[in-house]
Amino acid sequence: MSGRLKAPLRRIFAAEDLLLDPAALTTYGYDNSQQRHAPQAVVFPRATEQLAELARFCSEESIALTCRGRGTGTAGAAVPVAGGIVVSFERMNRLLELDPANRLARVEPGLANQALQQAAGQAGFFWPPDPTSSAVCTIGGNLACNAAGPRAVKYGTCRENTLGLVAVTGDGRVLHTGVRTTKGVVGYDLTRLIIGSEGTLAIITEATLKLTPLPGARATLQALYRDIHAAARAVSAIMAQPVTPSALEFMDGGSLRMVRDFSDPGVPAEAGALLMIELEENPDALPAAIDAVAATARVEGCIAVEVAQNREQVARLWRTRKALSPALRKVAPKKINEDVVVPVSRIPDLIGGLDELGREHDITIVNFGHAGNGNIHVNLLIDPDDPRQHRAAEQCLDQLFDLVLALGGTLSGEHGIGLVKRPFVSREIDEPTLELMRAIKRQFDPNAILNPGKAIP
Repeated sequence: MSGRLKAPLRRIFAAEDLLLDPAALTTYGYDNSQQRHAPQAVVFPRATEQLAELARFCSEESIALTCRGRGTGTAGAAVPVAGGIVVSFERMNRLLELDPANRLARVEPGLANQALQQAAGQAGFFWPPDPTSSAVCTIGGNLACNAAGPRAVKYGTCRENTLGLVAVTGDGRVLHTGVRTTKGVVGYDLTRLIIGSEGTLAIITEATLKLTPLPGARATLQALYRDIHAAARAVSAIMAQPVTPSALEFMDGGSLRMVRDFSDPGVPAEAGALLMIELEENPDALPAAIDAVAATARVEGCIAVEVAQNREQVARLWRTRKALSPALRKVAPKKINEDVVVPVSRIPDLIGGLDELGREHDITIVNFGHAGNGNIHVNLLIDPDDPRQHRAAEQCLDQLFDLVLALGGTLSGEHGIGLVKRPFVSREIDEPTLELMRAIKRQFDPNAILNPGKAIP
């Protein structure tokens, strides 16, 4: 590294908050995608002012800045493809304020989702976004990708559950967006604009989050169907009745076969699709909600609907879903995992199209995800180190994205765009809209130093 970079970094950051050793830098050059690129330096900020000074320097010198939480993202958004400096928020991980009276929390971006849930839970609240990786993923990473998890079907995504932000622009200006109240229309909504922008507009250094009271009671149901068409009819029916599930998870026939090969899921062989349903209501309303949803789920093609009566039964019903990830890792440790979204009524068309693509390209495709909002995780079980399989997967993905858009869907629900999906964005967003987005990017980041090469083509 040149002295041009070392001296300013040593001025801004203490020695223990600066990583320059080339061997250690590789640790911060990849995320949960299959992409990697080593940075020139890693910094561990502790305050907004440090990041503002760093951004001003990097903007003047045209040095790339890439932010990361714990690297759990699958789209390559945290990979420093332009080299430069990685900003790791490991040491900005404080819960700054917990205010039950106003149902909010103020946090730093490096705070783990689970740590926030535990603290809020002690006060009788929770923050609705709960990605699968919540034990380790950070609030900053959640906000960067608008990652929400299964509870989004009832409670919304990060955008619906964030009141305001403190953020640093690409040229070092400190922004304060949003409010501390649930209503507020003064000025433009920069909070929702920055959330989901994958660190390309501004560096989030603090977030004010909207908390929700913990539910008084919860119920778990499992519904089995002969095929995906019956399960999709059930999803549409469930989402059209008044009781909104807090989770409505889906596994297709390929997922069930995969689990059967790995362990005994306790699911009959004739089951071609499965729904896991969770309800969160007050105790008095829960029995009626269970009856309503169970009755709605019993569409033509339903094999059985089971309601858990105790914790042991809840664990047994979730056993099938929880066995899927270990099974996938065993069969294809380097699988490709895409998250796409289609209208709920088009889920059967998506799964049918994926079956055809799997046969055409000789690829096993397994699908599961958040059926309540049509967010399906499409898993291509390939070995990317095999040139033939790699080429087949690229062709398959190309056709998959065309299929999703033809069904009125979108290319990403919560994993983000990052590096992986960036070449396909122009298929979904027209050129006049993209040009407006580029103009917005220039206002926030005049010298294009923030996470270059990501999100917008």
